[in-house]
Amino acid sequence: MQQTGGMTRMSKEMQECVDMCLACHSICEETMSYCLQQGGQMDAQIMRALMDCTDMTRMCADMMMRRSPLSAEMCGMCARACEMCVEACKSMPNDAQLTRCAEICRKCAQMCRSMADVRA
Repeated sequence: MQQTGGMTRMSKEMQECVDMCLACHSICEETMSYCLQQGGQMDAQIMRALMDCTDMTRMCADMMMRRSPLSAEMCGMCARACEMCVEACKSMPNDAQLTRCAEICRKCAQMCRSMADVRA
């Protein structure tokens, strides 16, 4: 983080991670809505993974933006939630929405894992 005029700015990497967490949160929310519209075709494991991922990515972004001393640990947990979501979404490989969600979650997991390693 850089300091300018008494305010601490996020590093470029941290800002990119925040942006990716917010993008992941958004796609997981969209995918939950999509799954609900599909009715009984989507199983509870996928929905739980999506809910966990959407909550974790939002919280992780919030913690990084407020420079929480717990943000590195949260990034590690967020990466794990994203990875679990990737695995759940991959259970339906022919579904375009779930495939797109898995791709964004995979990228978010990589960025969060990197932030957790840097700040640990």
